[in-house]
Amino acid sequence: MKNTLSKDQRPYLGYFPHSKVDLGLQLPVMEAFYTIQGEGAFTGSPAYFIRLGGCPVGCVWCDVKESWDVDKHPLQSIDALVQQALDSGAFIVVITGGEPAAFELGPLTGALKEAGLRTHIETSGAYPLSGEWDWVCLSPKKFKAPLHENFGQVNELKVIVYNKSDFAWGEQFAREMPSTTRLLFQAEWSKRDQMSPLMVDYVKQHPQWGISIQTHKYLGIP
Repeated sequence: MKNTLSKDQRPYLGYFPHSKVDLGLQLPVMEAFYTIQGEGAFTGSPAYFIRLGGCPVGCVWCDVKESWDVDKHPLQSIDALVQQALDSGAFIVVITGGEPAAFELGPLTGALKEAGLRTHIETSGAYPLSGEWDWVCLSPKKFKAPLHENFGQVNELKVIVYNKSDFAWGEQFAREMPSTTRLLFQAEWSKRDQMSPLMVDYVKQHPQWGISIQTHKYLGIP
């Protein structure tokens, strides 16, 4: 197997000498844990999260900036990650980051599905998606635009609302999503008190949208 994408499409291509990262057989992992999905369409569902290290997108209001530096996170094998997910007892495995689409994820998702697990990804969509996904959550960022080629795979569009203009910005993406895509607005955590009333008013007037709340932060869980 050979990764045929360019460095623009896989920004860490060749970054790890003598490793199997380019092939997706090893991945830099910041953390992996069993918890309750706190936001989005599967809020309240138990899920095993695999948070990959490394993010070339660099969203200023990211709440896991410690994931950005890919050098700080150890490489783990796909076999080890899948076994950990199985040991957790979870049915849903969420691949997040950082920016997980910066890596080749075909071997990981293939192994997870072979093990009978459901595969979800949370991504900015800034890099080509790889792998087999049961659920794709796209959360676009203004700092690096999502690729149109990913839009047809999106099950959930989650737009972060930091100011009033983000409603119109989110609508631009909604028009390009499949008709089955779940459309959600979510207040940026530090602006939730200001933006939540605006989201309620907007969604009442545009019922094709829903509201995502970061319930895990209220519950005090990861």
